[in-house]
Amino acid sequence: MTIFQNMNITSSALTANRLRMDVVSSNMANAETTRGTYVNGEWQPYKRKIVVMQSDRSPSFSSLLHSEINKSQNNGVKVTDIVEDDTPFNLVYNPTHPDANDQGYVQMPNVDPLKEMTDLISATRSYEANVTVFNTNKSILTKTLEIGK
Repeated sequence: MTIFQNMNITSSALTANRLRMDVVSSNMANAETTRGTYVNGEWQPYKRKIVVMQSDRSPSFSSLLHSEINKSQNNGVKVTDIVEDDTPFNLVYNPTHPDANDQGYVQMPNVDPLKEMTDLISATRSYEANVTVFNTNKSILTKTLEIGK
């Protein structure tokens, strides 16, 4: 294990959680967007996006052999994908809206502000926890260097 491996792991988590916060912000900003993508000749509402993360530890034989030779591990967090939520769109009765169908209903994005705020709080707390870990590790390394004086 290298001296900076803990910092590398923590920084990967910081990057992943920052992306989570960005995606939640995008979802909230588009919560009322009725013309998000053009599909099959018509406009579709914005679809909620979700960040998919996983451990950065690669289980292949070659990566395990390489990590054993170098006495290092590839730990951390990586974002594997940003997927669209497949929950159905919300129908809202508003016959005066320009995107209303013949019955007067408008398809609204599948963004739930309560769910987005919960995700944002979770990402923010994870980010703050990783900042604390990073600063603690930095303090430990600084104290270690002071011992050698």
